[in-house]
Amino acid sequence: MDAGDWVWIWLGVAVAFAILELVTPFFFFMISFAVGAALAALAALLDTGLGAQWALFLVGSGVALAVLVPVGRRLAHAEPEGDETPEGAARWVGRVAIVLEAIPAGPHATGLVRLERGKWRAETDGEAGIPVDAEVEVIAVRGTRLVVAPPDPRQPDPMQPDPRRDP
Repeated sequence: MDAGDWVWIWLGVAVAFAILELVTPFFFFMISFAVGAALAALAALLDTGLGAQWALFLVGSGVALAVLVPVGRRLAHAEPEGDETPEGAARWVGRVAIVLEAIPAGPHATGLVRLERGKWRAETDGEAGIPVDAEVEVIAVRGTRLVVAPPDPRQPDPMQPDPRRDP
């Protein structure tokens, strides 16, 4: 075989490994060998000896494995895009706020609540208003307003001792 044949052989091997990468579940494993084969094809194009081409294939594949496989592991363990971690204003849903200004009942009637360090305009979907100093739970965010409701009385308060336990 002449040097021109080895260029095509190495390119075929590189393409084969690249295609295998698409069907393997491990990120960036086979593509590392495709990188090594592409380097060997480049060496064959420069008319180097077969031993040098194999050495370049092995070294190039090893370096590519060392670099790309950790990247693939990080990508495989990254948070999926569809995770349920709330972002933006949705992170306030489920939190407890303190009423600073009474919240009247009715559509578009607002009061003021403190949620962590910030003050927010709040409204309620309930039929009764909410007085000052009441604790409320954020049930939704509409634009720049929080929709709040009194906390569910059936839920135990984590700050109160459990009456079923003897001290």
